[in-house]
Amino acid sequence: MKLDILVITVHPDDAELGCSGTILKHVALGKKVGIVDLTRGELGTRGTAESRLQEAEESSRILGLSVRENLGLRDGFFKNEEYEQLELIKAIRKFQPEIIIGNALHDRHPDHGRAGDLINDACFLSGLRKIETKADGVYQQPHRPRLLLQLIQDYYIKPDIVVDVTDFWDQKIDSIRAFKSQFFNAAYEADEPQTYISTPEFIQVIEGRAREYGKYIGATYAEGFTCRRLLGVDNLFHLR
Repeated sequence: MKLDILVITVHPDDAELGCSGTILKHVALGKKVGIVDLTRGELGTRGTAESRLQEAEESSRILGLSVRENLGLRDGFFKNEEYEQLELIKAIRKFQPEIIIGNALHDRHPDHGRAGDLINDACFLSGLRKIETKADGVYQQPHRPRLLLQLIQDYYIKPDIVVDVTDFWDQKIDSIRAFKSQFFNAAYEADEPQTYISTPEFIQVIEGRAREYGKYIGATYAEGFTCRRLLGVDNLFHLR
């Protein structure tokens, strides 16, 4: 299945927090969008790998994804080395995306920055024809996406580009709340510790960030991204 956009993030729920509005907007435009989670998030204080998989499935339904897969790398202990790079190269070549969105390049959670570098390196290596990979016994074709963007996660980072997601804000929040074990949900009754992200106030932080980014383009809500290279437009009237 060839995708228009592939979101690659280290933990189930990273994509929802960082870019689910952008996902929903492009699905509504008829684009095929998928997510590859690098790990099962098994080290999270709340929930389990199994419960987070179920939550990811519910969120995927809300987002209208074409596909969602999990590479099963070790949460907290994966590295940006050959094994992990090859696993990610296989996924990139499998879905042949035009655009990839990955984790922030530096953030409060050390997994995020390490994943951001891993995704960046794998995108480049995936385009090298002398790196051979197989899927179902068949050699894969090299592929390098034409654009790689990074999320902005917990740390504030000045974005290089923002996307108006106002019309999809309520669905974005629904996709986040699908992860009942991770974020505040009055019906979640498991006896587990409160965390930074499980408080009611955390969703307000997400909203505040989106309102701030939206302010700069005359929108109510927006999501921001960074890029390691310059971005261009066909003409100045495409700018907002």
